[in-house]
Amino acid sequence: MKKNDLIKLTIEKYAFEGKGIAKIDFGDDEKKFIVFVEGTYPGDLVLAKVTKKKKSFADAKIIELLEKSSLRTEARCKYFGTCGGCKQQNLFYKDQLIFKQEQVDEIYQRLGGFSGYVMEEIIPSKNIFFYRNKMDFSFADKKWLTEDEIKSGEKFDRDFALGLHIPNMFDKVIDIDECFLQSELSNRILNFTREFFKTKNTSIYTTKTHSGYLRNLVIKQASNTNDLMVNLVTSNDDDELMMSFTSELTKAFPEITTFINNINTTKALIAVGNYEKIFFGDGYIYDKIGKYKFRISANSFFQTNTLQAENLYQKTLEFCEFESDEIVYDLYSGAGTISIFVSEYVKNVFGFEVVDSSVKDAELNREINNISNVYSFKADLYSTFLPLTKLHNLPKPTTIILDPPRSGMHTNTVNDVINLSPKKIVYVSCNPTTQVRDLKLFVDAGYQLIKICSVDMFPHTYHIETVALLRKI
Repeated sequence: MKKNDLIKLTIEKYAFEGKGIAKIDFGDDEKKFIVFVEGTYPGDLVLAKVTKKKKSFADAKIIELLEKSSLRTEARCKYFGTCGGCKQQNLFYKDQLIFKQEQVDEIYQRLGGFSGYVMEEIIPSKNIFFYRNKMDFSFADKKWLTEDEIKSGEKFDRDFALGLHIPNMFDKVIDIDECFLQSELSNRILNFTREFFKTKNTSIYTTKTHSGYLRNLVIKQASNTNDLMVNLVTSNDDDELMMSFTSELTKAFPEITTFINNINTTKALIAVGNYEKIFFGDGYIYDKIGKYKFRISANSFFQTNTLQAENLYQKTLEFCEFESDEIVYDLYSGAGTISIFVSEYVKNVFGFEVVDSSVKDAELNREINNISNVYSFKADLYSTFLPLTKLHNLPKPTTIILDPPRSGMHTNTVNDVINLSPKKIVYVSCNPTTQVRDLKLFVDAGYQLIKICSVDMFPHTYHIETVALLRKI
């Protein structure tokens, strides 16, 4: 076997990050050779092309689906296969859950070498469509055509696109008029925005010349209140144009409670501005998780699936197994959502966060909810945060909650936690591979993995949140 070979494969298993696994037996006493084929499921028979060949495995892409797996269903979205947002939309949801559960268990056993823990049943998302409270759309001056559009032979206006990026192509955008991730209302706002600026021949920012005006459209829609934010990210100011857009937009969509213009003057392709201007409303919205209310600004982080976030936090609270008068440290505490959610069950919660704006959001959310036992600190979670605890003479924690980014924890922070020696560690993660890496360090330091639970925050994707409980031996 070599690169570019065409091979017929039967998919036997499903691997992490949405790849099917086929095995080839070369005979003799050699182990079976593994081939990973993206976009395939157990039971598929495919003709695939080898894209990468290594000593013990190969990657391949599907050329033709010869026989369909019984696990397949019809994808709802017409952009499926081109847009990378919902790569598992053609897999029955019940099977998505089974695979996610199996993958997490395999990662813990294979990468972590763990055994003897309790694997709780995965918590499914109540909504498998229209579950996101935030969508970030990009403008592009070159529209990416789908295979169906190319085959149609029609002529398309390719000079203006507003939609989502093609996977692994930062400068390629597919023009989208309907997405099933957020709401029908957000689709209408998306299409209105496209037509407004297209008819005015408004320029679009391009990385080729680093010029142009339009960059991103961000829609944030609260799930438990009636608040709705529209945030237009541009490369410079144009107050006259923004006032015109604000007037037309809010007239067409009275549901909008605030409109903001973020101005990003940098070359970075991010939907965050160096500064912002509020053209309508207060410049922020409110949403609720459980009985708690949180203020969300244009650039602040908030769990994207609000309804499922409550299940995630409830599971975190359950795993904490709090006793009375506990001292809790919440690391990577963000806007204080977890700190506030658990606050009524403990004596004090001390949140530590590296982003200054998030610390300010946490302090504000504490005031909004009249919480008196939560304290927020800006802390270096890459070097060491222990000097901060000594500076403020903070009591030692009995429980530490961890919710780091996908990259996991810095070893310095792991060592800080070990030095604090809490009775319990509850680790919330959006990446089980980095979570397992960190958990092994805690186990080596005298902790035991008790149980884990997966929470499906993002249906139709391979992403999964996991909560793990460790106890000091």
